[in-house]
Order: sequence, then structure tokens, then C-alpha cells
Amino acid sequence: MSALLDFLLELLKLTIPGLVVFFTAWYLIQEFLQKQVQLKQVELNQQARKTTLPLKLQAYERLALLMERIQLPDLVLRIRVEGTNAAALRIALLMAIQQEFEHNVSQQVYVSDNLWAIVRLARQEVEQIINGVAEQVDPKADSRVLADALVMFWEKMEEPATSKALKAIRKEASVFL
Repeated sequence: MSALLDFLLELLKLTIPGLVVFFTAWYLIQEFLQKQVQLKQVELNQQARKTTLPLKLQAYERLALLMERIQLPDLVLRIRVEGTNAAALRIALLMAIQQEFEHNVSQQVYVSDNLWAIVRLARQEVEQIINGVAEQVDPKADSRVLADALVMFWEKMEEPATSKALKAIRKEASVFL
């Protein structure tokens, strides 16, 4: 019995330190591998930012340009053609806004939902102004009558939604600069 007990004690003397070494090594390797995975994730995130940052900034630029292009004084100057009537100008203005918006609709992927909602509201406000002022002008009148009425209405506005949208675009873009 003493020989069996001595054998078990010797076995425990060898096994316990071996198990301690094994589990210590296993723990250290696990920690090392987790750190490596975390470092790789950080590296991938940095690479993704390097790729998406220029796209985000370009989206802010394009949306700012959209807001500038649909402001009524600029839009009227760009779209109005001599010899057309007010109804034709109204349609041309609304179509130009629609085309500008459609050209930039993909930019919503790169900006916040809140900013995109502000951009859409600005577009809707400009369209409502065009439709509201056009309702007060004879459709057969010269396009200059509608153009002048739109510019006068725009100039009387305290702060058009396009200006508010431009401020929001600048504010959101400044986070990345």
C-alpha cells in the first residue's frame, strides 16, 4: 500500500506542475491571440476610414453644391429661357430640382439620417415656393414675371431651408476635418 501511495504522490508531484504549466501557457496564448485579433480589427477599421472618409467628404461637398444649385435666384438664372411662359418656367424649375436631387440621391449613404432629412426638407420647401408663387402668376405670362416673383419671395425669406441645410452640412462635415 505504501508503494502505491508513494507512486501516486510521485505522479501528483509531476502532474500538478505539468498541468499548471500547460494551463498557464494555454491562457497566455489565448490572450496573445485575442490581442492580435483586436489589433487586426483596429487596423481594418483604420483602412476602412481611409477609404470612406474621402467618400463622406465628397458627399458633403455634393450636397452643399445641391443646396446652392436649388436656391431660387441661382436656379432661375440658370434655367430661365427668354420667350417662354410662366408655366414652362415652373415645369423647368421643378424638373431641374428633381434632376439635381436624383443625381445626388446616392449621397444619403454617407451622411446621417438627420442630415438627409434636412436636405429633403430643403428641396421640398423650394418646390413648394415655386408652386405657391406660380399659382399667383398667370401661366401664360412671360417667364420673367414668375422669375421676378420667385426672386422677390426668396429675398424676403428670413432663412431659407437651403441655408439651414448648408449650415447642417458644414456642421456635420466639420466632425471629419
